[in-house]
Amino acid sequence: MEQLWCIGLRWFSEKGGEMRKRLFGLGLMLAVAACATPQTQLQRGLADAGLSERQAVCMAKQMDDKLSLGQLLKIRSLKNVQKDRLADTSMNRFLRNVRALNDPEIVSVTAKAALSCAISG
Repeated sequence: MEQLWCIGLRWFSEKGGEMRKRLFGLGLMLAVAACATPQTQLQRGLADAGLSERQAVCMAKQMDDKLSLGQLLKIRSLKNVQKDRLADTSMNRFLRNVRALNDPEIVSVTAKAALSCAISG
């Protein structure tokens, strides 16, 4: 048993440099992913729900500080049912999906942001 342990220890020390590089790379990737701001994550969620990129950016700027983290996660969980994304989801369909979350504050903040972004162009 002791011999097996020594072989394993030698293997780890020989391969240790490579292993450390991989672990460092993985840690770095995780750190970068964790640095995504709530606004960025909300923007991605809105775009994934089918809104145009321009609309998602505009709305995320207005919504991120008005909703709790839990509410932001609910919005981020909305997905566009049309996987082909040939056309962006209409605002009516998107707001219907938001209403289905059954959170009046999310509906209010989202509708206000959508209206403001539509007016500002």
